[in-house]
This record gives sequence, C-alpha cells and structure tokens, in this order.
Amino acid sequence: DGERRSRGTSSALSGALDRFAQFFVSPLFDTSMLERELRAVNSEYLNGRTADNWRNFQLLKHGSSAGHPFSKFGCGNYNTLTDGGDAGPKDDGGDAPFGGGTSPRDDLVEFWTDKYHSGNLRLCVVGRAGLDDLQRTVEDAFGEVRPAPPNFVANGIVDRIMAGTLTPHAHPRDSDDDLVFQTEHSTYAPGVAFGPDQLGLLREVVPLVESRTLKIFSAVPPLDDPVLRESRPFSLRESRPFRVLSHLVGHESPGSLHHLLMEEGWINSLASGTGISTSDFCLANVAITLTPKGMRHRDQVLAKTWQWFALIKDAVMNDPHGVIEGYHDELKRITEISFKYREMGDPTDFCSAAAERLFDYDPEKILLGSAEVGEYDVEVARAFLERLTPQNSLVVITGPELGDEEIETSDVSARDAPWQEEVRYGAKYRQIRVTDEQREQWNHPSEIDPRLRLPGLNEFIPKDLSLRCDDPEHETDSNVDYREELPDLLIDTPKLRMWHKMDRTFRVPKTSIRLQLTSPNIYRSPRTITLNRIFQKVLSDDLNSYVYDASVAGCNYRVSCTPSAYGISVSGYSEKLPHLLDVVTSRIGGLIDEMKEGDDAHPALAGIFQKAKENLLRQTKNYVFDSPYEMGSYNLRMLCETPVWHVDDYVGEMEGPDAEEEPLTMKECAEVAEQCLFGRSKAVSLCIGNIDEKGSQEVSKVIGNHFLKKRPLIDDETPRFRSLRMPNRSEAAQIFGSSTDTSEVPLVYEAVAHSDSEENNSVELMMQTESSTELGFEGLAIQELVGSMAYNSAFNQLRTKEQLGYIVSAFVKKMSGGGNAFCVLVQSSNTLPPELEERCLRWVEQFRKEMEEMPDERFAMEAAAVKANLLEKDIKLAEEISSVWGEILSTVPHSEHFKNPVFDRVEKFADVLTLNLDDSKDDDGVVEDTRVFKSAAELKKRVLEFYDEYFMSPEGRRAVSSRVYNRKAKDLFDQNIGKPGVISSYDDARMLKQHFPSNPTAPYW
Repeated sequence: DGERRSRGTSSALSGALDRFAQFFVSPLFDTSMLERELRAVNSEYLNGRTADNWRNFQLLKHGSSAGHPFSKFGCGNYNTLTDGGDAGPKDDGGDAPFGGGTSPRDDLVEFWTDKYHSGNLRLCVVGRAGLDDLQRTVEDAFGEVRPAPPNFVANGIVDRIMAGTLTPHAHPRDSDDDLVFQTEHSTYAPGVAFGPDQLGLLREVVPLVESRTLKIFSAVPPLDDPVLRESRPFSLRESRPFRVLSHLVGHESPGSLHHLLMEEGWINSLASGTGISTSDFCLANVAITLTPKGMRHRDQVLAKTWQWFALIKDAVMNDPHGVIEGYHDELKRITEISFKYREMGDPTDFCSAAAERLFDYDPEKILLGSAEVGEYDVEVARAFLERLTPQNSLVVITGPELGDEEIETSDVSARDAPWQEEVRYGAKYRQIRVTDEQREQWNHPSEIDPRLRLPGLNEFIPKDLSLRCDDPEHETDSNVDYREELPDLLIDTPKLRMWHKMDRTFRVPKTSIRLQLTSPNIYRSPRTITLNRIFQKVLSDDLNSYVYDASVAGCNYRVSCTPSAYGISVSGYSEKLPHLLDVVTSRIGGLIDEMKEGDDAHPALAGIFQKAKENLLRQTKNYVFDSPYEMGSYNLRMLCETPVWHVDDYVGEMEGPDAEEEPLTMKECAEVAEQCLFGRSKAVSLCIGNIDEKGSQEVSKVIGNHFLKKRPLIDDETPRFRSLRMPNRSEAAQIFGSSTDTSEVPLVYEAVAHSDSEENNSVELMMQTESSTELGFEGLAIQELVGSMAYNSAFNQLRTKEQLGYIVSAFVKKMSGGGNAFCVLVQSSNTLPPELEERCLRWVEQFRKEMEEMPDERFAMEAAAVKANLLEKDIKLAEEISSVWGEILSTVPHSEHFKNPVFDRVEKFADVLTLNLDDSKDDDGVVEDTRVFKSAAELKKRVLEFYDEYFMSPEGRRAVSSRVYNRKAKDLFDQNIGKPGVISSYDDARMLKQHFPSNPTAPYW
C-alpha cells in the first residue's frame, strides 16, 4: 500500500473521476439519450404497477398535502414527463421514436442549472493513493464545477447552523412553552406534508397479493433536528430519544406487545421505526403483519397497540430517570461496542453514506456519524411521545378481505366511505376520519391488558471482549497474512466433520458456529418438505422470546431448512455465543416433544402451528404474483433440475380435497422434523473467529449432546440433485417430430402472468454448455469471462439502444448437480415474447462479432478484471466465513473420495486467466510457466471457439426459451398450445423430462 501511495492516483481512478465530474460541469443532455431514458423510466413505472410496495408508497404520497413536494409523483412516466406523450410499442431494433408531447429537455437543463452547483454538492472519494494526491486529482476533475449562488445555504444541518438559520440551543420553546423543533415544516413552509387534514384518518387498502398489514404512521420532527443533538455545533452527538421509544414499541420479549399479539395468533411480525424521513418531516411507523385471525380481530390489535403506547408514555412521563434511561444507556453501550468492532464494508456503500453525512456532520465526524450517542433527554422523549396520538396519526389497514362487504364485521372500519383508486398505480382504497369517541378510547384506554409489561434490561450485552489470538498460548506474527491460513479439520468421525480456524486477521471478538445436518428425508415428498418448512416457522416463533435480547445485543441465530439439509448457525460476540447455541439446540428437541403430545396438550402451540401453516400457504400461493421474469426463471428450474416438486404440489398438501381428507397435523410435523433432525444424517460444522480449539471442542460436545444419536448416512443415502441435459435441434426432432428441426430454439416453455394488471412480458433464453465436471477449470473460467463481457453488451444493445425493457441481463447460470448455462433475460412492456426471443438471438450473433473485433489487449484486460475479482481479499470476517463454509458445503453431496474441501479452488480457477508470465512466479521468485494460455491472442481464440461450440450453432446448441405473456397476450399463448417444441404447463414439462439425460455430478476440482 505504501508503494501504491507513492505512485499517486491510478489512471483508472483519475479517468473515472474526470468522466464523472463532467456531468456536474458540462452535461450534454443529448436528445436521443433523453428519449431512451424516458422510456427506461416508463418501463420502471410499469414494473411497479403490479408491486404492492410501489402502490402503497404512492398512495401515501397521494394522501399528503397537495401543496407539499412530497405529494408529487416520484417515479414519473412517459406521459407525465412529456406532458401527454405516449411511449407506445416499438416495432424494430432501431432508435426509439419520439412518443409525442413536449420534450422535457429544457426543464432538465433548467433543473440542472438551479441545483447542480458546488453549494449543493458533497463529494467523497476512496482511493489507495495518498491524501495529497487524491486531493489534487479531485481538484483537477471537479475544479470547474460552478460556485454556489451568493448567500446560498445548503439544506443540511451543518450549513444551516453556520449560516445562523438554525440555532443549536438545547431546548428552544414557543410562547406556549412547547418544545420547538426548528427543522420541522421549515424547508417548504408554509406547506406541511402531513397536517390535521391528512392525519386522524383510518385508511383501508386492498392489495394485489394476499397480505394483511396494520400500520400506524405518526408525524414527528425530523430526526436530525438540532434539539435531538447536543447543543455545541458540529459535535452533533445524538440524544436519540426516538431510538429508545422505537426499541420499546417493537420489543419482542415476554410481556411486550409483540409477544402478546403473537400469543393470540393475531400477527406474524411487528416492527417499529422510521417510515419516512426527510429534512422537513418524519413519519414514525409501527408496522404489523396480521394473520387472517388477526385481521378478524384488528379492533383488538389496535386497542392493544394504543394500550402499549400508554404504558410506555406513563414510564417516560412519571419516571424521568428510571427504567427508560436504563434502556437508553444499554442501547448506547451496544452502539459503542458495535462501532468499536465495526469491520470494513463495501467502499461504494461507504462513499455514498459519507457524502450524504457531510451535509449533517462535521467532516471529522463522518466515520463516527450517528454512533456517537449523547445522554438521555427526558424532555425530548416526552415531546416525541406527545406526538403518538390518534389525531396525529394515520392508520392504514391492508387486506384482501376488505373488499368483501359480507364478511366485514370490524367496528373500526371505513366501510361507510366510497372506494377510490389512486391515479398513478391504481391502488384501491377508502378512508374515513377517526371519530372523537374512538380517539378518546385510544388516547386514554380505560384499562391496560395485565399481560403487558416493560421488558427487563438486556443480559446478553457482552462484557468480555478479549481476543483469543492475544492469549499467551497463541503466538501471532504481525508479518503473516493469516487469511492464507486454511481451517484445520478438528474432528473427523463418521458422524461429524468439524473445521476450526481462530481469527488473527480481523481481530474482532466475534465467532460464527455453523452446523449442517444432511438428511434424505426432508425432500422425500412434497408433504415432507412442507412439514419441515412449517416446523421451521413454528421454531422461529417459539424461539423468539428466548433469543430476542441476544439479537439486539449482536448475537444471532438461524435455523434453515433446505431440500437436502437443516442448517443451524449462531454468530456474534463470542462471550455469549455458547449459551445461545445451547438454548437454540435444546429448544429444538423440547419443541418437538411438545408438538408430538398434540393439540389438546398444548393449545397455544397448536395455534402457532396453524398460523405457520396459513403463512406458508399464503407465501406459496403468492408465487403467481411474481414478476414475469421471476416466473420464467422458476419454470426453467422446474424443467432443468431433478428431483423437484412444483409449487402446486405444495399448495395441494395444504388446501384442496386431498388436504381436507388427509390434513397436516402438528403431531405429524413434529415426527417428520424429528426424523430429519435427529435421525440418520451426515453432519459438517465450522467454528471460526474468536474461538480456540478448546472452545470448538466444547461446541462439538453440545452438538453431540443434542444430535447425532443415530448411525450416519452411507454415501448412497446422501441426497443428490441433478441437472438435465436439454435437447439440441436433432434431439428435439426425435421427441417432437421433424417440424422442429429448423427452429433456432428447439424447446420453448410458455406461461401467462396471473395478474390482470401485469403489463410486462418476459423471455429468458438459456443455452446450456456442459456440466462443471466436463468443462473443468479451463471451461468454467472461459464461461465466466464470457458472462463478464456479455452483460454490458446486452444491456447496451437490448435496453439502452433497442429500449426493450427496464430489466435486461446476460449472465452465467449455475444449476443443481453441476449444470451450466449462459442466459439472456429481458422483461418488456412493449414487446411480445417471440419478438424478445428473436432480439436476444440476434444479440447473441452480434456479441460474437464484437468479441471477434476486440483487440487482444482488451481480452487481456477483461481476463485480468475477472481474475482480480476472483482473488479479491476478504475484508471482513463475515466474508471469510462465507467463502470457507461454502467450500465445506460443496463437498457434502459427493462421495467419501471428495470429502475434503478445496479451499484454494478459487485460486486455481483464477490461474486459468493468468496471462502475464511474471504472475507465475512461485514463493521463491522462480518463474515456472504454468499458464494455460500463453498470450491474449490464444485466450481470445479459445473464447471464440467456446462461444461457437455452445452458442452459435443452431444445430448443436442446447437452447431453451422461457416465455411469459401478460394477460392481454393470452390469445397468442393459447394459439401455441400443443405446437411441436412448445410446452405450456408443468405437466408437459414433467412428461418431457423423461426424455432428458442427466449431467455427471462429479466435482470438477
């Protein structure tokens, strides 16, 4: 790094900054590019019309004051941006024609002139050069950015305090002695986004997908207001009252609102936080996802929520330095620990966050940011709580039942109001003003449920943060890069293989413990995988009250169920982790025993089981509302992999005639989970981080005490998934007849989007290569290089130039069982799937020409970029854990001959792309020419041969097209049913798969 700094700023960074800066100096606003971007925005808008999150956000904006900028249409579409234009369909691959209306170019130039000057800009640059070199580079690139207008003050806390428009007094008050938040409603005064006319309302919304939510939005001051920070300028330490209040509102321990509502079976989740945060206003938000039972009892849910608010208010108002201050202090301690041991992150994310912080923090504080917490301020906390009232809140209830008047029984309802439709996204809603009587009941509940009580203080906050690598018995050499050190195989028995690595690199007091229990029983049938997924949900609900404090304090657990295995992981601060692991593993067995005793013995647990089953059914059925490209990708997986169960198989286990005749029961669920978790299995584990061998041995004892009681699986019992080889043209002709022997794509899988409002079509063109076994390191490296180069070309041609749609990609697809393919994906609102497929095929040909015309030096650069990406060093412990655990898991499906992980597999992979002879030096500096390709020209030749072999030959390529039509084009779908080479359902696919051979599964390494 020192050598790099001495060489100054790299030409790559200098060039990138120069190009980037030109937008802020002299942008072109090219008319042809403007038209393309208009169409891209319109495509994004159309994608959002069938997404409830987009619809709900626009409805929130629609309901704000028309005089405030927040009410404006944030996304825009072709019509609004051109004052009446229409994007319309496109018939060819040329430049998009102007769709009418008025060009917004003059408005864009005016907006740029008004906003894009130095007063409004903050810049962060991260580079490996020295600070003086980086400063010179920035000054050279951005030196011509226009200065701010005279007397201009940026809309940030630092600038406004310096300019005197904000005064950092501790507690300014108005004539009524109320606390004044200076930034509130100040930016767009006299406009107020959410005032009395927009609050005190109950709004009901009918969603597109099956979901039920209850949200309470309360108008509160902006969270960066000076009153919420200590008084001296530029220190800006935050008293953060809202964090404490939000922490309490969303708490999940026994006695909390969350625990009570979960116990009743009324909710799936409860979260508290900031719904909307701007420089002018903020909406505090309590978001509750309801069960169908909870929707029927939403009056009680609302009543209990306001009772919970009242309980918290009482503690704040009447106990100024008691338990609430204790919660503040423990959150402050958690924040301090988190900051002290925060690891490196992605530099792009850091740049973005740091540039934004420069508006609200002194430059010396941008690393610390909001981690510097001040003392508890009871007056500010009280002022916040005074805003949590029905008259200052908007209650939004979402559910499919709301449109059915016959089942509407709730007392708190907008049934007397007419249904309306939001103009931009079409959200169906109605709303009424909350009555004075109802406001009074919520504001001053006559009683508070005795089950509600404030939580105790957190016992999981770590005290011992020492590092095992600093213990006297562990010698650490500062000159050694311990990232190169491989994990040790600590335990190697037929029942358990455990690896261990003590961290000496990242030096954080954190540990991760991973365990995978492979079982052939999980995916044995649609019923068994469904029961296991239900058990996973029941366990998550059950464990929540045990481990919530641990998660707040930075210790987390996860129990996951995949088709081949159960995964158990605990991670976080080392001191508390063994206890957390024991709690989780002990409770798994205890829960199974209770569930086996049946509904009558444990009615509350039976309610949790029923809720888990309903949630899984809802989530599974909502699959049909996935975007077209997601549906198309799923269909390809169903066609190309085996064994697989279709989503309809899962639904059939939970509802319908067969499910009514043979319902899923809690007892059966426990028995199936017990067989998978405690029956015969193959176990692998990893202990990594701030843990030594002795600690890892203790972990193995915990695992042995709870699992691994039965004899292990033999090789042939290990579940293995395979990828199938798709037919080429001649093979398809043998299956479908000679009418397919001229088709460029021998097999087409067609489907229709479920939603009537879905306006998009999609195509995913998949061209198989070979299995990883057959490709080997060389073939896989070439495939990766092709995928890396192809993405930008496809995006530029199909999205930027041809304007086919907002979602365009070209990528390498990895399938279960070692299958590989190259895919081109497009989702479009203006072009039908057959035409999309044709455009993709023409791009495949075009990209071949582009590569042929590339100079050898460009190939060398592309290979170097892919290699650098592969060899990028782990910059935090979580990255090392992910890569090491991934290599361990890759060995599980294979026989005992391949049981040892190849931890340097990525390095071997990257070696294929080494072109420079100097890069072939061994550790002693001796050059040993091990290069696969001796020159860039040789690499280019091999890439083109690879491309020709798998993608360019209509006769030989194994191509499948997955088409999804919008509802308007269903007639075209219907016309294709039964045509040779076209399948239109999973029943067709299931029959067809009998013709396909499977790929070899032996590991390529």
